[in-house]
Amino acid sequence: MGKILLVRRMAARDLRRHKAQAVLLMLAITAATAVLSLGLALSGVTNQPYQQTRAATKGPDVVGSLDTPNQATALIHASGVTAASGPYPLAYAVLRVSGRMAGAQAEGRAQAPATVDQPELTAGSWVRPGGVVIERTFAEALGASVGDRLTLNGQSFTVAGIAVSAAIAPYPNICYSGCSLTGYLAGYGIGAKKIGLVWMTEPAVTKLTSAADPLAGYVLNLKLRDPDQAQAFANRHTTHGPPGPHFSTPQDNTIEQDLTFNTWQDLASSYGLVVTDEQAVLVPGAVLLCLLALASVAVLVGGRLAENTRRVGLLKAAGGTPGLIAATFLAENLVLALVAGAAGLAAGWLAAPLLTSPGAALVGAAGAPSLTPEMVVAVLGVALVVALASTLVPAIRAARSSTVSALADSARRPRRHGTLIRLSGRLPVPALFGLRLAARRPRRALLSAASIAITVCGIVAVLAFHATVSRTVTGGSAGGLTSPVVSRDEQMLTVITIMLVTLSALNAICTAWATVLDARRPAALVRALGARSQQVSTGLLAAQVLSALPGAILGVPLGLLLFRAVGGHQTAPPSAPWVVAAVLGTLLAVAGLTTVPAKIGARTPAPRILQSETA
Repeated sequence: MGKILLVRRMAARDLRRHKAQAVLLMLAITAATAVLSLGLALSGVTNQPYQQTRAATKGPDVVGSLDTPNQATALIHASGVTAASGPYPLAYAVLRVSGRMAGAQAEGRAQAPATVDQPELTAGSWVRPGGVVIERTFAEALGASVGDRLTLNGQSFTVAGIAVSAAIAPYPNICYSGCSLTGYLAGYGIGAKKIGLVWMTEPAVTKLTSAADPLAGYVLNLKLRDPDQAQAFANRHTTHGPPGPHFSTPQDNTIEQDLTFNTWQDLASSYGLVVTDEQAVLVPGAVLLCLLALASVAVLVGGRLAENTRRVGLLKAAGGTPGLIAATFLAENLVLALVAGAAGLAAGWLAAPLLTSPGAALVGAAGAPSLTPEMVVAVLGVALVVALASTLVPAIRAARSSTVSALADSARRPRRHGTLIRLSGRLPVPALFGLRLAARRPRRALLSAASIAITVCGIVAVLAFHATVSRTVTGGSAGGLTSPVVSRDEQMLTVITIMLVTLSALNAICTAWATVLDARRPAALVRALGARSQQVSTGLLAAQVLSALPGAILGVPLGLLLFRAVGGHQTAPPSAPWVVAAVLGTLLAVAGLTTVPAKIGARTPAPRILQSETA
């Protein structure tokens, strides 16, 4: 019989004998690769909706930010310009509606339609005296609808309509295109992420200003003969550095936006920030799930090898080479990894349309995400790496073990020191038995601690996210505005957290069951020496909790570091009670998941186990 055929038959027979473990292994890898597929599938999904919005609103190719309206003349007549609208005055104001407060960038517009950048109304009518139009994502955050009353710098207006535009980044990223925020807004605690766009008549914009809070500038929309030359046009005519959010006061005129531009390519990127932010959450989440899957698969493989140690010895005694034994264990897990990777790829691709909504800032649909060869290779490659990394070391150890030790099937003996023996002799029976079990399988204890650390890391990162959001985004003077970016992030974090907790629970059950199987003989000996079944089950439970405790403690700083690395330096630490509750809740969950396997393992009669071992 050829070696390949032998490996195939042995792997297939092993999979049939361990169906539950094979399913758990596939679930672990499928969950990780599905989240990774989601993150990769979101690339470029807002391109088509932005182009549709740009066509519907007569979107500009270049948007100029001016200090004075006189700068517009040369630009309108510049080479390559075919149409223009503006310059339109801009003013910043404090907006209040329905008990909520935010900053507004008010843009003065004519009542007649513009030839370039005419916002598309999704509700109501265009600007009129006493009536304003709100950008749709900003209106949703405010909870405002047509007919509502609002105030801008204390002046009352009616919401005449709600519209979308392709000429400026939507809320809450309006300052992605550049802002020159006044000290007046800063006095109310309104920053760059708490400003949205409203359109109103030009006289109304002028009335919002004062000597202490003048116009912020003007905006000019340009259409070019060749839209692909937008960046070259901007480079030729820019006379100041790139735009960005600034704070200035009437006494400080050193910070100005002289003559800067945003191209349609820049604006397209700004409209994709909502989906880009989803990717920024999904990719680290996929990394956590891959690490947890690696730990889970390693525990499953280790448990299976512990059960098959005697089988390895028999194969060696029958003439099996170390390479044959290693190939058998690697083959079955790599095949499962490929199947799980394909399932995760399909699940991520099918679920992607649920997350690819371009948001309220755009019209049109994103369409089905593309399934590129690079994406397939990346996802399947990750699945194989997870399986290989978690299987290679146990397989090599099994292949290199001696025939005698494999047939004896003995676990690692813990090192005994006189001091430790004296100290441990004072411990109660369950604690002593639990410590001995943890010391007999240090690799399994390490993997269990790692999986708990990854889970707590993810939970603490989620808690840090909510603490930061409540303090810097939706709280304070923003009046509790909802942010589409935050809403998307919360959805992604909820999915990732559920997967992390589920995989961690499966891993805890598999670890507990592997420990119970491995401890059959020691548990029988302890009971034969007078220990009660309750003490044995408590010892099994203690072994799992002792392994989980360092992981739960380590997961707290790791979670804070993860969120700081992903979300930047503005990290608000979660409250101590929530962190303590997360750690204690994790330990209680581990204890609860271990209880059933421990009780089952403690109920088997000791004579039966000892007789079977001697036989």
